[in-house]
Amino acid sequence: MTTVTKGASAPAWRGGFGRLWTAAVVSRFGDALRNTALPLVAVRLSDEPLVVASVTACGYVPWLLFGLLGGAVADRVDQRRAMWAVDTVRGLLVACFALAVALGHASIPLLIALAFSLTTLQTLFDNASTALLPSLVDRAALGGANARLMTGQQLAGGLLAGPFVPLLLAVAAFMPFAADAVTYLLAAALVASLRIPPPQREPRPAGSTLRAEIREGVGALWRDRTLRAGCLATLLCNIGMGALIATLVLHVTRWLHADNAEYAAAMTAYSLGSFTGGFLAQRIARRVGRVRALLYGATVQTAALLVMGGVRHLAALLVSMLLLGVMGMVWNVNQVTLMQQRSPEAMVGRMASAFRTASTSGAPIGALLGGAVAHAFGLNGPALLAALLFALAVTSLIPVSKTDVPVVAPHGDATAARVSR
Repeated sequence: MTTVTKGASAPAWRGGFGRLWTAAVVSRFGDALRNTALPLVAVRLSDEPLVVASVTACGYVPWLLFGLLGGAVADRVDQRRAMWAVDTVRGLLVACFALAVALGHASIPLLIALAFSLTTLQTLFDNASTALLPSLVDRAALGGANARLMTGQQLAGGLLAGPFVPLLLAVAAFMPFAADAVTYLLAAALVASLRIPPPQREPRPAGSTLRAEIREGVGALWRDRTLRAGCLATLLCNIGMGALIATLVLHVTRWLHADNAEYAAAMTAYSLGSFTGGFLAQRIARRVGRVRALLYGATVQTAALLVMGGVRHLAALLVSMLLLGVMGMVWNVNQVTLMQQRSPEAMVGRMASAFRTASTSGAPIGALLGGAVAHAFGLNGPALLAALLFALAVTSLIPVSKTDVPVVAPHGDATAARVSR
């Protein structure tokens, strides 16, 4: 039984959360600069679509290879030290790449190696970050903390970074990467400055191995009925979004016969929606509960995808992208918070990594499906396929939503929430 107390609200900025938030936002700003510039460098080096796409694909592979390992390591080490050490290494790697671009030594193999290395390090960083947050804020305030983190990151990466890329590229091709290196090092310094005691853990049993600890985390995730359903739903949604994103430019420019400016408007609508969703996520959870927030969010996204795939009009696309952004952020905030709140403190990293590894595998699968469906059934087919997958996600959440209750009772009373396992 989980007791949800009165006043489950926003985290205090003091005590370390403000510095963690600043580090996350600064780092996301740099990531957005790099991720926007990297394909432009790849296109200059090769005009072969498969070669260019391989740079992006390498951003997924490490999660499948090392995601579970990153979670197990995150539960063994001091998460704060792991995070600033990883960001320092990533900053040095990107700085070296910026130097290679400046000297004219950039190549496709180097781009692939950079993408693979950064994501491999990210498997440890993200799991350590998920496990660290509950030590900085009360568990009752985790929803508000996640909402502020993700909203700030969306503002920095989705809205602010974009206009800077052309300006930096106008100065020199290496500038976005140099700026990204600086943001990594600044984020590392902010995380290193956190003054929190190292985690207190029970001694590991003699002979305990990483493989056994990974198996323990996967088993704990599987036994939690609510998290298991959430993981399946997230996998289905990621397959759908992978299919949509991989073919969205074709959907907009060929099926709708829109131009590049209108495609940019669609992406801006999604970013604005995500930013708005960050403010709504905790409010919705307080009213209906976290699992039902996921359920209702996926339902709205299903409707938006049906409109996108069935109505051949730019206005329909913009409204659909806005709703996808809003409810996508509502989903992300509540899914991560649910994971943190339901996981034993000593297993947050492992359970989060099992969740991420399983759900992340949907994106590359969806990208392949999207291309095949667009070829076989038309350029609006991926949006309709995504709607079907989101509807299946809704179906998978219905059984576990019956015991869900609001995070804070409507009249502010302490509420005992029954949770099924």
